[in-house]
Parts: sequence; structure tokens; C-alpha cells
Amino acid sequence: MTHDTQAALFRAALTAAERGWHVFPLRPGSKPPALHGEKSCTHTGECARGHVKWEQRATTDSGRIRAAWSRAPFNVGIATGPSGLVVVDLDLPKDKSSSDAPSGATTFAALCERAGHAVPDTYRVRTASGGEHLYFTAPAGVRLGNTAGTVADSVDTRAWGGYVVAAGSTTPAGKYEALSAPETAVLPPWLQAILQPAPRASQTPSVAVVGQSRRYADRALANEARNVAMAQVGERESKLFRAARALGRLVAWGDLPRHVVEQALQEAGESVGLSPAECRSTLRSALNWSIAHNQVHRETA
Repeated sequence: MTHDTQAALFRAALTAAERGWHVFPLRPGSKPPALHGEKSCTHTGECARGHVKWEQRATTDSGRIRAAWSRAPFNVGIATGPSGLVVVDLDLPKDKSSSDAPSGATTFAALCERAGHAVPDTYRVRTASGGEHLYFTAPAGVRLGNTAGTVADSVDTRAWGGYVVAAGSTTPAGKYEALSAPETAVLPPWLQAILQPAPRASQTPSVAVVGQSRRYADRALANEARNVAMAQVGERESKLFRAARALGRLVAWGDLPRHVVEQALQEAGESVGLSPAECRSTLRSALNWSIAHNQVHRETA
């Protein structure tokens, strides 16, 4: 890499730090941290030895940034937790063999529509692979972790314990580029409700929080049942399956009773021509999977 490239990466690190985002060096032309002892870490924030030293060492100090980027043309990592960020990663489909698999941008837009909101206008970065990162300011006093596929298919999030590659960084696949909306929006409450861990059993949530959660859950149930009831031939079972997967998360978190979800989706599935046995089998499989997997997330996030 040239001196100009190194200077550009230094400016990218400073630009991020000036926004209050804590940066640290990534290996030149790559995504893993360049800090000593971080060789087994990935950009999801996970590490074979369970440490995230880069999170503690990320900085906004211009002197430390200058010293680090004077040594090599490091790519720029942003530690999302210390930066007060929640970044939604809209990825391309993992299954390259399926041409009709929706992208993360598509599934996230559908999720926003079902929640009754437009896709938020916020700072965005196009990733080297062609996906997008949507940056949000984390709500005060809330500590969110990383998720993978919890929000929707091909949609991950990065918060505490995670990091993202900053705009200006380059990999063999391409460059990370800022797209639009220089301002970073606050994380929408409806999205926070999906990501936020449930209160511990010993805690008693306020009436307002319980009411808000229940209203969201009721809307989600109505929307998913409507989506199934409007399904066309050839997509009925898949829509029923996806609806049960989505609502199973709310069952696991105690926001909806399982029998209520089963009854609503059973009726919706039968209304579009699925047999009672087909509906029961699909619902049982999808709900069991979703409840089991989301219970683990809520306990450990």
C-alpha cells in the first residue's frame, strides 16, 4: 500500500474518533484486530479465548491514533459498545446457491413495514461485500450485546462485545464507503424491544414497560397472521413457518402465550388451504426451534 493509502486510513480513523467513536487498528487490507494477542478474534467480537482486548484499548485520543496509524496502513475498527452505538448489519444472503434468497436489506425493510415504520434514516456504510451497516445511537442506560439472525434473516447487530469496519477501510473484496445521512439516529424503540434482554425473574417491570411490550407483541401477532392469511399458492407453508419463527421469540420472552400464537396461525394457515395436520406440524417445528434458541439469547445477551 502507498503512503497516500496510509494517510487516508489515518484520516478515516480520526474522522470516526471526532464523532466520539472509539477506534482501533485492524490488520492491513483485512478485518481482524491488529492488536497484540488478538489473533484469534473475529469482527463479530467473539474470541477463542473469550477476551476482547480491542474493546478496552479502542480510543478517541488523536495522539494515540496518530501513533498507531503511523506504523502501518491499518484498516479502522470501531468498537461499538464503548462508542455508544448499535450497528445493524444488513448482509447479503449466506446461501449463494439460491438466487431468490432475500438480502438483509430486504428482510429488514419488511420487518420495518410489519412494525408500522419506515426504514430509519441514519448514517450508513456500504460494506466491501455489498451489504450495509446502519448506525444507531444506543439508548442511555441500556447495554445491548451482539445478535446474529435474531432480528431477521441476514440481519445481525453489533453493540457491546462487537465491532464494525469503518468507512474508508479496504479489503480485497472492496472498500467500505459512507453512503448518506451524516447524522446517527437514535435506536428506534420498536427495534430496541426486539434486541433488549428480558428483565431478570426477580425484577418487576413497570406497568408502562409491560404495556408497551404487550402492545408490540399483539401488533406482531396480528401482522404475522395477516401475512399468512394473504399467502399465495406456493408460499403458504413457508410464510407460516417464518411467522412462527418470528413469533416464537415473543413466546420465549413471555410476551405472548404459545397457545394464542398457535391458534391464530393455525386459523390463518387453514384459511388459505393448508390442512390442519400441515399447520400443526409446521407450527410445532418452527415454534420449538425459535423458543429454544431465543431463550438462550435472552439469558446470555
